[in-house]
Amino acid sequence: MGRSVSYPTGSVVAFRLLDDGEDEDTDWVYECLVDEVIDAAKATFPSFERFDGWRGREDRILLRNAFADCGISTWCGLAAIWLVERDDARYWEADSYMPRTARSRHWLAQVSGRFIDLFGELRMVGRFSNGEAIFERSRSNCDTGS
Repeated sequence: MGRSVSYPTGSVVAFRLLDDGEDEDTDWVYECLVDEVIDAAKATFPSFERFDGWRGREDRILLRNAFADCGISTWCGLAAIWLVERDDARYWEADSYMPRTARSRHWLAQVSGRFIDLFGELRMVGRFSNGEAIFERSRSNCDTGS
């Protein structure tokens, strides 16, 4: 059975290639992308704070605010940069005192377009029955020649 890059369920996801086919140090390329995601996301969404954590075994959390986690996952040269509602004990504990889920979902709906425009180079077209995903270049990259 095939597979593709992991990301948390319910995420807003922007896809990008980690390499351009040249013999580059993939660890260095990954760390540069992580730095770019952190810097660009914090500049665009100032409420984010750096956070070092994981959702599961494959999804690395880079930033967090009161509503969402922003992170990165990779698989075979493909990176998924994602934004998703928080799912940690402190979030749910705070939610029980003052509900946050509706505000979180509203905030995610408001910023999702900007997030995809900021990080998306590829768009998922669909999946085969074996789990493998199919991607195409996003229109914004095709129009600009990036």
